Amino acid sequence: MNYTLTAEQKLEIYYWMTLTRTFDERMVNLYRQGRGLGGAFSQRGHEAISVAVGYALEPEDIVAPMHRDLGTYMLRGTTPRRVFANLLGRETGITRGRDANLHGAGDMSLGIIGFISHLPLSLPVALGAAMSFRYRNEPRVALTFCGDGSASAGLFHETVNMAALYNAPYVLILENNQYAYSTPVSKQTRVTDLAERAGGYGIPGVIVDGNDVEAVYAAVKEAIEQARAGGGPSLVETKTMRMLGHAIHDGAEYVPRELLAEWEAKDPVVRFAQKLVESGVTDRDELDEIDHRAAAEIEDAIDYAEASPFPDPATVEEGVYAE
Repeated sequence: MNYTLTAEQKLEIYYWMTLTRTFDERMVNLYRQGRGLGGAFSQRGHEAISVAVGYALEPEDIVAPMHRDLGTYMLRGTTPRRVFANLLGRETGITRGRDANLHGAGDMSLGIIGFISHLPLSLPVALGAAMSFRYRNEPRVALTFCGDGSASAGLFHETVNMAALYNAPYVLILENNQYAYSTPVSKQTRVTDLAERAGGYGIPGVIVDGNDVEAVYAAVKEAIEQARAGGGPSLVETKTMRMLGHAIHDGAEYVPRELLAEWEAKDPVVRFAQKLVESGVTDRDELDEIDHRAAAEIEDAIDYAEASPFPDPATVEEGVYAE
């Protein structure tokens, strides 16, 4: 099918990509100033993936994002205020100060399964949701993500095999960002295109430029609608680059500078902005207005988070369960 975006949709997507990038830049600055509390994971370079996926999902679908999928969280309705409050350990954050990062930052009222560390532990949980849709004959889809490193873990293969066997309405986005912490893909596997693994389980495997938001949207939308129609699971490999270290404490000195320069020239936000102007969808003045709107929303979120209270220590046992 043809999943071409309208001019209005393209501008909406640009707004979400800019909001995500601005959030990321301010988050990194806050942590370098010592104003953060928990861990922070930059998703610079992943904006096209996380925004395209969030845009492709329907409200009734379920998604299990990871720590570099901020755009998906926000498109599902998780506000920058709630995320920044979470990063600063405040009562108004998603986890009410329990976990000062995106780990566990789920909200089932928004159709978000909280990110489960370590990877790829979100995969079988999302598959459980997909199987429930199949059993109840509901036209819904469960989508989740994994990285190139977790694609080498046994649980990845077990989950994909089960999803294929039972024809689950399940979509797996493999974010191949070249490094699993400090280990490059070439040191993980002899396979160049990780989507080839899908063929071993009898499901489609698609490779897409992870820095091209329109291409990601079209590929993911097709996989989602195929699953919704009873066509079973798909694996979509999005090739991109993690532009900063694994987490805020990691300087990524192990990444060759020339590799970063190569990918910086393919920056997904800059690239999409240029395409919008060159294709006549908009002009630079309108994009600047969108940039300013995104910056104002992020500054508001930071002010809100820093003004929010820390959780009451007396509530520390709330929401804690044991067998």
